[in-house]
Amino acid sequence: MPQRLLPLLTSEPQSGDALGAALGVGRVTVNTLARKLIEDGVPLLISRGGYALLPGTPAPQLLEIRGQFGRALRYAGTVGSTQDEIRRWADDSQDPAPHGAVYVAERQTGGRGRRGRAWDTAQGALAFSLLLRGAAGQGLPEPSLPELSLSELALMPLAAGVALHEASGGVGGLKWPNDLLSPDGRKMAGILLDADLRGEEVRRAVLGIGVNVTTAPPGASALNEWHPGLTRARVLSDVLAALERWLVAPPGEVLAAWRSRNVTLGQRVRVTTPQGTQLFTALDLDAGGGLIVQNETGERSTIHAGDVQLVGQWADSPA
Repeated sequence: MPQRLLPLLTSEPQSGDALGAALGVGRVTVNTLARKLIEDGVPLLISRGGYALLPGTPAPQLLEIRGQFGRALRYAGTVGSTQDEIRRWADDSQDPAPHGAVYVAERQTGGRGRRGRAWDTAQGALAFSLLLRGAAGQGLPEPSLPELSLSELALMPLAAGVALHEASGGVGGLKWPNDLLSPDGRKMAGILLDADLRGEEVRRAVLGIGVNVTTAPPGASALNEWHPGLTRARVLSDVLAALERWLVAPPGEVLAAWRSRNVTLGQRVRVTTPQGTQLFTALDLDAGGGLIVQNETGERSTIHAGDVQLVGQWADSPA
């Protein structure tokens, strides 16, 4: 299995003989395992000096984990979806993923964004999912899991956006409810929240985040355009630390922080819901994170779900 080799790799080249000795195999087998990892999407460099991961790769051994989030972390080359993989891990009866577990992948063949859209994770992007267990899902011997209520769930994408903006060096602004846009209005990152409910209680939530760090799809933007030198490993470490703070911050603090970083309020927006598409002016957030809007006749309403596109100067790309 090529995964046996992966935990031994660092950003410094190691010889096939040294890696083989650690695995109890020959250097030819090491080369075979390495090439299989490359085929799977792992950015592994093979040179005369040996075998090394590309610097900045978000593998566990190259990360600086500063809190609980990410202490349990799995990294893979190609998977269907990190959301599905972390759920599978959470349901593993032998080794269930704990609260704060993270699954990172280089490529997703079935990655998705909101409303079932494809989630593009081209090389240079960071894609990961974070597991948040609620009181209703305390089937594990963990004494202090946080409460997860429906009201807290509604604010999670906003809190995650604040954390993402902070960890990205304050570049760009937040578009309601779940996107980080570049200073010129192109999409740099997106957030997806899935939740498993048990009645009125939240059993667990899975927060998926995709960030264009060094490259971006056509029409989108990468963080490195605005903040040169950032690596995917650095962004992941910083985002996890920021998420651990912001996901438990008081609602009022989250709302104030989101307002101060947003590019939505005061703008003309096009809102698409199952009932159709309408133009509004975005006014504010309500206490639960809903978007308060006003139509052309002055009538106000609150949007809790739907696609929101900015109209005019801050219009974002469809990516």
